[in-house]
Amino acid sequence: MSAARPEVAGGPVRLNWRIRLRRDKSLLLMTVPAVVLLLLFNYLPLFGLVTAFQEYDPLLGVSHSDWVGFQQFQQLFADPLFWESMKTTLYLSFVQLVLFFPIPIALAILLNSVLSPRVRNFIQSVVYLPHFFSWVLAITVFQQMLGGAGILNQFLRQHGMGTWDIMTDPHTFALLVTSQAVWKEAGWGIIVFLAALSAINSELYEAAAADGAGRFRRMWHITLPGLRGVIVLMLVLRLGNALSVGFEQFLIQRYAVGHDAADVLDTFSFYYGISTGNYSYGAAAGLFKSVISLLLIWGANKLAHAFGEDGLYRQ
Repeated sequence: MSAARPEVAGGPVRLNWRIRLRRDKSLLLMTVPAVVLLLLFNYLPLFGLVTAFQEYDPLLGVSHSDWVGFQQFQQLFADPLFWESMKTTLYLSFVQLVLFFPIPIALAILLNSVLSPRVRNFIQSVVYLPHFFSWVLAITVFQQMLGGAGILNQFLRQHGMGTWDIMTDPHTFALLVTSQAVWKEAGWGIIVFLAALSAINSELYEAAAADGAGRFRRMWHITLPGLRGVIVLMLVLRLGNALSVGFEQFLIQRYAVGHDAADVLDTFSFYYGISTGNYSYGAAAGLFKSVISLLLIWGANKLAHAFGEDGLYRQ
């Protein structure tokens, strides 16, 4: 049983920060490693964004490099390759949002309907195992299946049909990378939705079944409303991350399909910034992407509140 919060005639007692610190000391100590990693790899690098406003020279350092203001951004916005990368990023993000986002939800609902816990745990382990594979291994698996010498083309040759090297076809690249993301990450994504499903009161299903509601009606009127808050939260996070469709995945396959099909904002920053030694140009592209992502997550959160959901944070 949890300890009751002390109360007085006027309401609950507000504990001061010293008492709360002593009470939650163990929990706070557990968060220290995560906070340190967050500071080192997420917040400390933010100071490097100042290079987007400089003509950064690694030999001179940040403090002695020439300040150029918005010159890097002016060059960036006048670069047609940048806008092509932006268009490709938005297109691939839209395809993945439409085709990939609903799949973890459907998998979680299907797994939740499996009665045997042993079978359910086995299926869940199998489907989220690819999450632990590197993108190099994941793309190699697809190459062995769909490449020019893969299983699919071997089957087509044996039956006298024309071959199709999907791994080098720029016209189907969006569907290819989405399929790779589904195979690798969909199983891992169901964990959140399974947790949300476990929080739905089972008595609601029993009452609906007693009233004659079938499986589909129970899913429509109980399961999906119970998942709505989590779905909106994950959608807000997805929209905030819309411009980060995957650096390593596209970097590996860029030469196979060409830069027109595979250049996204992250690979643009790498190839036209870091690889050429123009670090300030790459930093400007990265800062622009971060600002747009921040606006997207803010707008998605506002939209969630308009539909009566909590969203990512309260405003």
